[in-house]
This record gives sequence, C-alpha cells and structure tokens, in this order.
Amino acid sequence: MRADINGASCIDATIIPLALYIHVPWCVKKCPYCDFNSHELGADVQLSMYDEYVDALLLDAQMQEPLTQGRQIGSIFIGGGTPSLLPIIQYQRLFKGLQDCFEFANDIEITMEANPGTLEHAPFAEYLKVGINRLSIGVQSFAADKLQTLGRIHNPDQATAAIQAARAAGFERVNVDLMHGLPQQSLSEALYDIQTAHDAGATHISWYQLTIEPNTVFYRSQPILPDEDSLADIEEAGQALLQRLGYDNYEVSAWAGASDKPCRHNVNYWQFGDYLAIGAGAHGKVTLNSNDLISKDLQNDELLSKTGIYRFSKSRSPKDYMTYQDAPKMVNWQPIADDELVSEFMLNALRLHEGVAWTLFESRTGLKYERVAPQVNELVEQGLLIDDPNLLRPTLLGHRYLNQILRAFL
Repeated sequence: MRADINGASCIDATIIPLALYIHVPWCVKKCPYCDFNSHELGADVQLSMYDEYVDALLLDAQMQEPLTQGRQIGSIFIGGGTPSLLPIIQYQRLFKGLQDCFEFANDIEITMEANPGTLEHAPFAEYLKVGINRLSIGVQSFAADKLQTLGRIHNPDQATAAIQAARAAGFERVNVDLMHGLPQQSLSEALYDIQTAHDAGATHISWYQLTIEPNTVFYRSQPILPDEDSLADIEEAGQALLQRLGYDNYEVSAWAGASDKPCRHNVNYWQFGDYLAIGAGAHGKVTLNSNDLISKDLQNDELLSKTGIYRFSKSRSPKDYMTYQDAPKMVNWQPIADDELVSEFMLNALRLHEGVAWTLFESRTGLKYERVAPQVNELVEQGLLIDDPNLLRPTLLGHRYLNQILRAFL
C-alpha cells in the first residue's frame, strides 16, 4: 500500500483541471495599496534582464512538467507586477517554449493583466498573435483624483482608450478591474466607474472594495475611507447597476457580461483545482498520484516520497529567482494537512454564488463528506447554508456572513 500524506489516496489527480500561473514581478511604480510581489523598475534596467527572466521561466516550466501527470493546461494567467512591461518578443519566445513543454487544451484561456499606462509597449493585436485571448485591464477608477490617490500612472482618457483599443484589436474578452470604497469616494463616483467601463467595452468587471493591507504605504498612512453605511450603500447600488447592465455575479467580486463567461482560471482556483506556478513569488498547488512522476529536481524533501496534495512557492526576489544552477528552486514545498484541506476548500468554494457539488469536495480533497457533516448541519439550522445533501451553497443570509461560515470549518 502506498503512503499518503492526506486524503490523496482517494483522488485521481489526472481528472483534476490543471492551470498555469506566470508572474512578471516588475512595475513602473509601486502603488500605495499594493501588497503583491511587485518591484519598481530601476532607471538603469537592461533589456538583457528580460532575456534572463524568460530563460528562468522556461527552465522552471520544464522542471514542473512532470507534475502535469499527463494533463493538459486548461488556462494560463499572467499576473504581476505589470505583465505588459515584458516586451512582445519575450512573449513570443515564452509561449513557444511553453508549448514545447506542456500540452495546451484546444480551447485554452490565456489571460494577461495589463495597465493602461504601459500598453504602448506593444499593439494589442500582437498579444493575440502569441495566443493571449483575454485581457484584464487594471483601471481601478475613471476619476482623475482617485487615480492620483491610488498612485496609478494612467489618466481616465488612457483607461477608456485602452479598453476600446483592446476590443478594436479583436479581443472578445476584456475584464476591467475597478475598486470601490476609495478615499473620499461618493456613491455617484462609484457608479460612474461601472457605467464608464461598460460603455467603453468591458465584457467582464471585477468590482471589489479597497482593503488596507499590511506592508503597504496605505497601511502606514491610513487614508480616510467612506464609513460603513456609505460602503454598504455603494455596494448595494453598484450591484444593482451591474445587474441592470446585464452582468452575472458568479463570484463575490466577479461579474461576467452577457457576451462573456466566467474566468476559467479563477474558477479553477475556487473549485480547488490544481495549478502550476512559474515566476518570482509565484504560488502553486498540485495533487500527486504517483511517486514515479516526481521530477528529480523536486526531490529536496523526504515528504516527496509520498503521494498527496502539495502547495509550493518560488523566491520573491527576481534576482534570486534568476540565480540558479539547473532551474529556479522550490523555496516552500509542503503537504496540505487534512484540516487545512477542509478550510482551504471552503475558503475558495464558498465564493461561488452557485455553489459546488459535495462530490467535488470529496474528489478534490480525498476527504469524506461525513468529516464536515456536523458543521454543515449546524450552519443549515442557522440559515447560513442551503439544506441540500448534494450542494454546498450559502443562503442569501450566508453570503452576508461568509466569515462566520468559514470559522465553522477552521
């Protein structure tokens, strides 16, 4: 009998969807609210740095290829930082190398994050040619004063022009990131942002409230945000406007337009699928079925002699990431314990408004429904989960108290 570090003995990893995350860590300017792994480009940046970074990405991909266990890559998400800073010639080289390494699904979804202030680096049509078929444009606001407060390098006209240019170039799927609850933001300003994104051609809108995270400039300076009543009014009115404009709120902050569909890559996260990860600071999660498929380059821990569900990450420092002997190393490869599997599954799945089947809980974690049945029964009695033995889904009340539901599974 093989050794297992968690419920993975019940899992067939080969039927779990597999995605790929790629991190590009540089940006022109670090925003005061940003806690992502992003690093400002120095004035003396050399183009050779991009060559070295793509070399590292491709070696990283080759090292992780055995973790696919024969699966196709169903989606790719290129995040940052500002991925649109990477020259188009590097994307051409990157995708040629990735296709030599992995098998792409015929209908693969490939998303690239882009900022309006950096999109002059390549025409949108060039991104389409390399296979990128979905853009996520970080607008955040169409109000000049709000953009200045947020430290963005674009202006409202550039934001509108970027969305329109993407659609004109042939992108049928264009997400626009918008924040609400900004310093001194009024209800009318928040609604204006939604309407403007829609009118400019957004097919999907990610609309989320600004939160102040540790290790950010805003955390140290603490800007004055709208009060709780104002935030509630903005959220209620914004959701109503998005619905009137034909957007479907399939996840807490994600709205798919009538001509678009949910982001496959993010849905894979929320349904507890697997995802490889390359790039400085990238995080991945993978289920291993067989010891024979583990790359020798990964054998730096005795836990790798066992099947199971693992998470891993890469060095946050771009310099460290590009300094290697054979390939960029895993800096944090560890199994996910059973208790963590429960809480992580719930943390993701409960974000989906349509819920997930309980069979998915069992097939993705290897754990039985009976393990969480007492908590589920109690939450049903409290009116926070629907009473359905086949479906994990919050009630309308439960959507308002997701944190209370999550605490029950900690």
